Amino acid sequence: MSQYKIEAGTGQHIGDRKEQQDRVALFAAPRAPGYVMAVVADGMGGLSGGALAAEQVIRTAKHAFDLFSPQTDDVEKMLVAIAQEAHTVIRLTAISSEKEPHSTIVILVVTPERTAFWAHVGDSRLYRFSGPNFAERTIDHSYVERLVKAGKMQREEAQNHHLSNVLVSALGAGENPPEVTLGRYAGLRAGDAFLLCTDGLWHYFSEIELGAAIAMNSPRQASEMLIGKARERAAGSSADNCTLAVVKFVEQPKEVKTYSAQKMRRAV
Repeated sequence: MSQYKIEAGTGQHIGDRKEQQDRVALFAAPRAPGYVMAVVADGMGGLSGGALAAEQVIRTAKHAFDLFSPQTDDVEKMLVAIAQEAHTVIRLTAISSEKEPHSTIVILVVTPERTAFWAHVGDSRLYRFSGPNFAERTIDHSYVERLVKAGKMQREEAQNHHLSNVLVSALGAGENPPEVTLGRYAGLRAGDAFLLCTDGLWHYFSEIELGAAIAMNSPRQASEMLIGKARERAAGSSADNCTLAVVKFVEQPKEVKTYSAQKMRRAV
């Protein structure tokens, strides 16, 4: 990745809930130098249950990435396998604990070949930006998005609809395998950025606002700013857990050549 370097950061806030049930992580791959993974999971299912489900998503993703090798493995197949395995384990946890835990997942992998792969289940989102400009985002596996797709609702209406948090696919929910949606983008360059986040964050922002915040700040600064603004906008509304990860590609700093008499003597 000589064309750019990666800057990444994460942020979380418990909101007005009794427990933080979201999880977020950034990983490197021991067997795949230059590969980077970001994962966000939004657990649901009552106290402890949702947190356990989201934690299982993170564990499953890390285990798979630790074993991943580009010589023998396919990134997209790995992403689907992570979602399916996490779904199975969460289902088994539900049987043994008499709870009904489930979780969303949004997961990103960046390769040294300047390609990004992602997958999601549920309504945790991935946004892709080119500089400050919004490029694309994942489409939620939600009831209101089904209505939008069927032409029965405008997307602007879906954002604040009272059924906007009703999911049609989630890890650990239902006996059928989850609906896993894949995406990819090739040709990454300096200025590109990704935001992964739960609905406790994206609910309060337009795509233009998110792009500007990420383009104008470091990942850490953007995370702090977005969480602070989300809390401000959610005042008095029993806000959900708020979690995000930012992965940003910036130009390599130019090497400044400095010469001193002592260095010149050593060189000679």
